[in-house]
Amino acid sequence: MLVAFSVAPSGSAHHDGSVGEAVAAAVRVVRASGLPNRTDAMFTTIEGEWDEVMAVIKAATDAVLVTAPRCSLVLKADIRPGVTDALHSKVDTVERYLADG
Repeated sequence: MLVAFSVAPSGSAHHDGSVGEAVAAAVRVVRASGLPNRTDAMFTTIEGEWDEVMAVIKAATDAVLVTAPRCSLVLKADIRPGVTDALHSKVDTVERYLADG
């Protein structure tokens, strides 16, 4: 399964409203998990089995909660049993269509 998620503290101690430091703490947890992942400007996507992915997302959320008493978590999941390497293959498929067009 693929899960794209965004976790951030509700509010920021930074004068410019930045939540980058807290988000970096969450991304560190994801990267340390060893599961395939990708981070962009809005979401981190992680791939694996249900229980392992959800455990990493919980740990990433807990890392953000160290910096703030409240946080926001947004999830979007693509649950497709038996499919592996969807993190890359889905993008490759779209790129092939773009190249043909």
